[in-house]
Amino acid sequence: MIGTIVNTCCIIVGTLAGTLFKKGLGEKYSTTLFNAMGLASLALGANSFVQNMPKSEFPVLFILSLAIGGIVGTALDLDGKTKRLIAKRGGEGFATGLISACLLYCIGTFSIVGPVMSAINGDNTFLFTNSTLDLVTSMVFATTYGIGMILAAPILFCWQGMFYVIAKFASSSPILQGTLVNELAIVGGVLIISSGLSILNIKDCKTLNYIPALLVPVVWFLVKGLFV
Repeated sequence: MIGTIVNTCCIIVGTLAGTLFKKGLGEKYSTTLFNAMGLASLALGANSFVQNMPKSEFPVLFILSLAIGGIVGTALDLDGKTKRLIAKRGGEGFATGLISACLLYCIGTFSIVGPVMSAINGDNTFLFTNSTLDLVTSMVFATTYGIGMILAAPILFCWQGMFYVIAKFASSSPILQGTLVNELAIVGGVLIISSGLSILNIKDCKTLNYIPALLVPVVWFLVKGLFV
């Protein structure tokens, strides 16, 4: 899990550096960086979607995933409960920043494919690449939202660790075959775009209500594996 450990450390280092740099920034520059994060979210989300959509064997699966996941998440009020919980600690802006940071760090091709490749092939290339991106991104988030963004580091570690463990012990399982990773990256790309829209105050899509959408492709491949 060396790749995941490096990735986690980069977020910690980037957050600490960004927090120190924040002290010299005025409101004008903080707003500029805030907008930069929103635009970056849109770009990264669109890139993940466009790259993986042509590889999908089930082009409508992401639509079903978002619909089913959105209904489940809304019924559970995941977005509202999470934001209220985080806001109690650091305010509404902090909640938005932490949620957006976690989505950017965790819901992307590198952060999903990377742990799987590390577990199966011992290849940490994707994770080291992701570490570099997250180092820069975490600095920008910290200059905007502060030291609290460091909480995203353990969340990333648990997220990537989950995929690593699953891949390590179920490498021959149907769930890791086919285009599962592609389907997760497609849905993840849409979620990152949704996060970007919220950061830019264009549309609050209540992104966390759609998090259960990531489980739909997993269930689909599990069921499909039973009949193959």
